Amino acid sequence: MALFMTDAQKKPGMFGRILTPDAGWLAKQPVEAALEPDLPIVDTHHHLWDLPGSRYLVGEFADDTGTGHNIVQTVFLECHAMYRKDGPEAFRPVGETTFAAGLAAMSESGNYGPTRVAQGIVGLADLSLGEAVRPVLEAHIRAGDGRFRGVRYATAWDASEVIGNSYTSDGPHMLARPEVRAGIACLASLGLSYDAWVFHPQLGDVVDLARAMPDVNIILGHCGGPLGYGPYANQRDAVFAAWKPKMVELAALPNVTVKLGGMMMRLVAFDYNVVATSPSSAELAEMWKPYIETCIELFGPDRCMFESNFPVEKMGSGYVTLWNCFKRITAGASSSEKTALYSGTAKRVYRLG
Repeated sequence: MALFMTDAQKKPGMFGRILTPDAGWLAKQPVEAALEPDLPIVDTHHHLWDLPGSRYLVGEFADDTGTGHNIVQTVFLECHAMYRKDGPEAFRPVGETTFAAGLAAMSESGNYGPTRVAQGIVGLADLSLGEAVRPVLEAHIRAGDGRFRGVRYATAWDASEVIGNSYTSDGPHMLARPEVRAGIACLASLGLSYDAWVFHPQLGDVVDLARAMPDVNIILGHCGGPLGYGPYANQRDAVFAAWKPKMVELAALPNVTVKLGGMMMRLVAFDYNVVATSPSSAELAEMWKPYIETCIELFGPDRCMFESNFPVEKMGSGYVTLWNCFKRITAGASSSEKTALYSGTAKRVYRLG
């Protein structure tokens, strides 16, 4: 599965792949000052990479985090970056953890601003190896230098070829496979968390996993993966109606936490391939509010945390505007609720110092 859209795919109505951000187009977004600039934020989900045509390392990320919001710490999520070239296949993703830990050390120098990047690292391991994944996880822990927190073994899959499935997904109901559950059990036995990435029609798989394995710390990404293109285009009400009952079931399971955000590429509430300018934070908040507000109502602030999903979300919005969008949605929350949503939950769930 290619990470980036090809030139042929970069046309109106084509989503589900990562686009290199268009700096000129983003510059047309309405200029906004950061709302509540002193509010401490842990950005719980971002990527760093150096790929052909797209470089996003500590310096580039600092250019975004230094634009007005008080980003104090971040959590790095696996993105197929800097795998080892040689050695056993199962151990090659450990190179990404080494890479992220090195960037975290660069950040801790203070040369890139006050944000401490990648204080938590979520890597990739092939959980279908079952118990045999243990030495891989132990290698990640060593490579993370005290920062490795868990694994995202993405199982996002849809029958439609338009959607574009996760590069670790090979079919439906992967989370029900005995070998995958054995791998998740191994993960939990080492005190590590499981980041779940599924599309909204698959949320039942996460429900079943959470019920069957109540001791696993499950972190559900991107508001549960609502889709808005391909066979789900122009089905906004139907998608929400299918998504919400499963989120209600998940909210009843105390071992599940949800990340708020990450819907730019998959929900595609606006066509960022063709619109003249990116929406303002107020406009973006109206698009995402039904999902984010519902998550907070169901799970509560102590089981919700915000994510930027940068640089992926940079396809459709700048960093200041994105966090302003979130702050507009939570404008009515109390001070203690905001502390939980923006930093407290993240520090607890990802065990950050």
